[in-house]
Amino acid sequence: MKVAIEGCCHGQLDTIYTSIAALESQNSYKVDLLLICGDFQAIRNEHDLQCMAVPDKYKALGEFHKYYTGESIAPILTIVIGGNHEASNYFWELFHGGWIAPNIYFLGHAGSDRWASGIFKGYNFNKGYYETQPYSKDDVRSIYHIRESSIRQLSLLPKPTIFLSHDWPLNITSYAPLQTAEVNEGRLGSPPLMGLMKVLKPQWWFSAHLHVGFQTRVWWEEGMEGGEEMEGNPDEIVIEDDEFETAAAAPVESSSTSALPPPPRAPANPDEIMLDALDGDEAFDVAPPPPPIPAPIPEPPMSERGGSFTQFVALDKCLPRRKFLEVIDVETPVTPSKSSESSSRSPPMLTYDPHWLAITRAFHSYISLERFQKPFPDEATARSMIENEVRWVRENVLGGKDGGEDVSGDDKGGDGAGAGRVSGVGGIKIDDVQVFVRTAPGPEGNGGGKGKVRVKQPPVYSNPQTEAFCRMLAMSNFVNPGAASS
Repeated sequence: MKVAIEGCCHGQLDTIYTSIAALESQNSYKVDLLLICGDFQAIRNEHDLQCMAVPDKYKALGEFHKYYTGESIAPILTIVIGGNHEASNYFWELFHGGWIAPNIYFLGHAGSDRWASGIFKGYNFNKGYYETQPYSKDDVRSIYHIRESSIRQLSLLPKPTIFLSHDWPLNITSYAPLQTAEVNEGRLGSPPLMGLMKVLKPQWWFSAHLHVGFQTRVWWEEGMEGGEEMEGNPDEIVIEDDEFETAAAAPVESSSTSALPPPPRAPANPDEIMLDALDGDEAFDVAPPPPPIPAPIPEPPMSERGGSFTQFVALDKCLPRRKFLEVIDVETPVTPSKSSESSSRSPPMLTYDPHWLAITRAFHSYISLERFQKPFPDEATARSMIENEVRWVRENVLGGKDGGEDVSGDDKGGDGAGAGRVSGVGGIKIDDVQVFVRTAPGPEGNGGGKGKVRVKQPPVYSNPQTEAFCRMLAMSNFVNPGAASS
């Protein structure tokens, strides 16, 4: 299966799909699945803009609303995670994951096959999900901070093929020649994500967030070394609350499928947000500009290396001449009754991962909607709880069968599904439980950003997909306590 991975989207869906079509034509292949690593900006209307943490003059509807209303249809099954520039109210509606538009699925706050939405901030890591609408000035920023509950749940999953995160793992740059003060002082990246990498040891790890192309290999068992930096933009001042450009990006080359040299980098952007544009607000995250790209360190021959490795790839934002796309081949299970050739061209199917459903049930009572987060069970207790819930899922969701999926904890394939995985066999189809429905209206044409008339935050919507998910697992719906599923 051909999988395309994109860095920061910033609402530029048309450009991303056009760039993938160009790669398909260039390389004579078909992309089956698109994964987007955050800052997706699922903005349905002007009211959603008020729930996104950026200065007003940089708020723009982008292109997602066309896919939400049905004006445009995503040509590729698209899977997205959250970043730190999102319409957080819409993503909260689908805390457990769900369709945000036809053929576009939001993975939720964390889940399987493996991702972590948001970014790390130590002062909020051990708190609950206390933010409620209407969001305050602080809430609109803290709601996208990753919480301990997500990391604990992810750490109990089997080894994945692909892991997606918006933020970078802490000190991932120490495995390649990238030197900044933050790197030297051990402050660049997320400590919980590096902990997850060491536990899960995925084959691939993709991130975005810092708006630079970068890759390295992290070796396991026999050491962690080597790596090289990809084509990036060494002159960019990377401020997280950065502009949302609407210029169409030129098609980019995928380093995994083309031997052509990379195109020249984009010129410096005169509209780049500088620190004073944030009115001295230190709550906005500031990343340093990358230094000039050093020469890559040659890797020793594979015959001299031992163990396995994780290929870490950071991708840029969707702009001209930036490295914002990567295309890889991923092995997936196929239906036994079909030939390999015919099944390989079948559209990918999203199914629930039974192991993740069991983890969701096991940790459901530990999800806090207050600042205070009660203690979590130790690992041994948590694994025992999950074993019990695996049996419950098999009996009550899968009808007493394993549905073709291994729920014992041995992950044998599949990548990138919502509360589950992309698969060609078995399982419970997500479409059989969750069906896209518009909960908010489309654009109203009354501004809401870029100096136009400011509108209010939207009302709280109860999403039928969340209600259906909670009913399937016989859980209360803490996202909307008054909804029918509770």
